[in-house]
Amino acid sequence: MADTRTESTLLSSEPSELLRTARDLVPVLARNADRGERNRRLTDESVELLTSGGMFRLAVPKRYGGHEASLRTLVDVSAILAEGDGSSAWVVAVGNSLAWVTSLFPEQAQDEVFGAGPDTRVSGVLTPSATAERGDGGYRVSGRWHYASGSWHAGWSVIGFPVPDSSGQIVDQGMALIPAADYTVEDTWFVAGMRATGSNCLVARDILVPDHRVVSVPRAMAGDYPVQRSGGPHARSAFVQFLTAAPLAATQLGLGRAALELVRDKSAEKAITFTYFEKQRDSTAFQLRVAEAAQKIDTAHLHVHRATDDIDGAARRGEALDPLRRIQARADLSGAIGQVTEAIDTLLTAHGAASFADANPLQRIWRDSAVSARHAILQPSMIKEMYGKALLGVEEQISPLV
Repeated sequence: MADTRTESTLLSSEPSELLRTARDLVPVLARNADRGERNRRLTDESVELLTSGGMFRLAVPKRYGGHEASLRTLVDVSAILAEGDGSSAWVVAVGNSLAWVTSLFPEQAQDEVFGAGPDTRVSGVLTPSATAERGDGGYRVSGRWHYASGSWHAGWSVIGFPVPDSSGQIVDQGMALIPAADYTVEDTWFVAGMRATGSNCLVARDILVPDHRVVSVPRAMAGDYPVQRSGGPHARSAFVQFLTAAPLAATQLGLGRAALELVRDKSAEKAITFTYFEKQRDSTAFQLRVAEAAQKIDTAHLHVHRATDDIDGAARRGEALDPLRRIQARADLSGAIGQVTEAIDTLLTAHGAASFADANPLQRIWRDSAVSARHAILQPSMIKEMYGKALLGVEEQISPLV
């Protein structure tokens, strides 16, 4: 059972029904986590309950029946789901992130994706690992895209590709919406953690992507999105920051809370070997480790919520985050993820060698956290350097992901 103080303090109170729904799903997700790992995909029961609970429509525009929730809400709900299963939370958060990306496309494309219902699941990879030619009314694209989380359960995917002009010269980097009928899923996801996310390779050969299903990535990162006839403010959110917060930070927060609760619960019945302590909780050394881990997890929440509140606030005001606050948000999110991974390491040491037993969920939490924390968009040292340059007024750019 989660600490009610933690929930009331760290979670948004606005979307209480969504938070309650997520909390109700945690026991089922936890029960199915081992089977999901073995099969390297979420169980059908988990997917069905997440879908019926509206978890895949958090970022879908309201005009299609979605919740069009704030980034803060998406993070808080996904973090709760991660307390039951990191892979489930990751698939939900990535799916909603890409549903949000879909809301940036021209409304004709959104109609095609969500017109049949708000529970359409979206996967994808923005890396432009493809070739393309200018065709009649669009682009003919071929490529292979690693690693598309939720690929087994998606009806559409967002893929990156280099945009050529009519002469074949590359003039932009684009992202395109393609239906599942246009690609195949190659089973390639054999990894140490996040095994049930189904982050496989998408393969497409000479498919035609019409112009209305293409958006420029550099323009999106600059906040220059296609004009919409309808919709709320959240489709104006900062691009890179949104995509970092939703899957990466949210999942880590939930995994950290789950590890802390597990170690706390077991401390009343687990002895410390080779000492006179019959209960870990009675040891001052153990108490100090748990306190240290809890503070790191709390610190992570504070940084993530500052970032999401800044991103949401700017979107509500119809403003773009200024350059310094954009980098600050990235530093907040990257730093928070580092705090959680350190906290989980501390908790493993405190709990002892039993942490690594196959029957102990703590080892899966550790592996899931370790894998997701190494996502390429994070690169903590690079982000610190970018933040330092911004603070000192150094204009040199070392990454386009600002």
